[in-house]
Amino acid sequence: MSAALMLQGTGSDVGKSLLVAGLARALTRRGLTVRPFKPQNMSNNAAVTPDGGEIGRAQALQARACGVAPSVHMNPVLLKPQGEIGAQIVLQGKVHGNAAARDYHKLKPELIASVLDSYRRLSAEADLVLVEGAGSPAEVNLRAGDIANMGFAEAADVPVVLVADIDRGGVLASLVGTHALLEPSEQARLHGYIVNKFRGDQSLFDPAIEIIGKRTSLDCHGVVPWFEGARHLPAEDAMALETLPEDTQPGAIRIAVPRLGRIANFDDLDPLAAEPDVAVILVQPGEPIPLDADVILLPGSKATRADLTALCAEGWDIDVKAHVRRGGIVMGLCAGYQMLGQQVSDPDAIEGPAGETSGLGLLDVNTVLAGDKTLSDASGTDIATGAAVHGYEMHIGCTEGPDTARPMLDLSGQKDGATTPDGRVMGCYLHGLFASDAYRAAFLDRIRSGRTAGAAYEARVEATLDDLADHLEQHVAINRLLAIAGITSESSR
Repeated sequence: MSAALMLQGTGSDVGKSLLVAGLARALTRRGLTVRPFKPQNMSNNAAVTPDGGEIGRAQALQARACGVAPSVHMNPVLLKPQGEIGAQIVLQGKVHGNAAARDYHKLKPELIASVLDSYRRLSAEADLVLVEGAGSPAEVNLRAGDIANMGFAEAADVPVVLVADIDRGGVLASLVGTHALLEPSEQARLHGYIVNKFRGDQSLFDPAIEIIGKRTSLDCHGVVPWFEGARHLPAEDAMALETLPEDTQPGAIRIAVPRLGRIANFDDLDPLAAEPDVAVILVQPGEPIPLDADVILLPGSKATRADLTALCAEGWDIDVKAHVRRGGIVMGLCAGYQMLGQQVSDPDAIEGPAGETSGLGLLDVNTVLAGDKTLSDASGTDIATGAAVHGYEMHIGCTEGPDTARPMLDLSGQKDGATTPDGRVMGCYLHGLFASDAYRAAFLDRIRSGRTAGAAYEARVEATLDDLADHLEQHVAINRLLAIAGITSESSR
């Protein structure tokens, strides 16, 4: 087994994923072979692995930070919430079944064998495995059968460092309280903490370090200032959608995105939001779609029919159709593509109760949710412009109808998607479409007046990972973390 270190949080969204990515890039640059690992993740923002599995988007970013392709073993248990039937369980990259929350907790003891199997596989190819917890180990009411935090750490005998978010307030209570709620054996597994998202004068926090030390006997391994560049990296949690940048300049291209209740793969929006003259407006329930939107983009969803029903209940279907009548552009990605059609059927109750739901009727296609899940990387061209595209498909169902005779994409000879005769309504199954710089430029240039795209998205992600690594090298005692994991500073050079 390789050396390992686990970062567990005092709560959700404290920045564990970002710290693991930054540490992975920093240590990879030092010459170590590093692998990320998250035993259990809950997210509808997933990535496709080269072998046709799926894992959490954060682990795919962490793999990129390590300079390797993502693997299903980096996130062996992925939970994808999908409404009335609870969550879909993805085990080692493949759909394992569905379960409500109470039933899932009964399943966890059965899943630990697969979790440990994946962990051992990664350990066999790495000098160091960086493990990320989920939520907080202080949720002791869920401790029985835990596979995400201390349950995994004890089963795999991995040392733990806590991560706390000072930006949300109450950081002393969160650290001291987390320590107090753990069992003595779990407290003994703790080897200090990192305070994340600090703003202001760090010297003011020095007395707090002393207080935390007296209450817990834990050492502080770093106070990490707020990292502004985080907004340039794909987000894992839908909470990040609340902080999409506002208009950056007068006359910005306005892309309106209805906030679906079960929105999935929302990092499709990141490359658009990164453009200096593009404003991505997330339309919240209860709000109308802005009349001055240039584009309405219907995103992915983990429950197409349920979100389609909710979209119509909000009156957004009326707004979308009015937008088309005014000459606006509408695009649907994956589930959004399915919603643009005449009907979505789910005869086998895959996403919820069996039945069918009328679509928006803007594309003459019909979708049946049936068969195996499609999980694959794909490359090709946008038929309208010839621009190169690359991304991944992650969907259940087949979409057919007259408008598929005008496909949107050519993916190595396989046609994907559909468009209206005037080309103003379009949809396809390819996630990651807008990360392709050439396609994004061509799409936006339909709206711009001859201006060119301003962001090279993939290059920006790489540069941001390097900046994040530099940031952590400056503010985290990385050699101390390596020593806790079992690697001396000399062996890491």
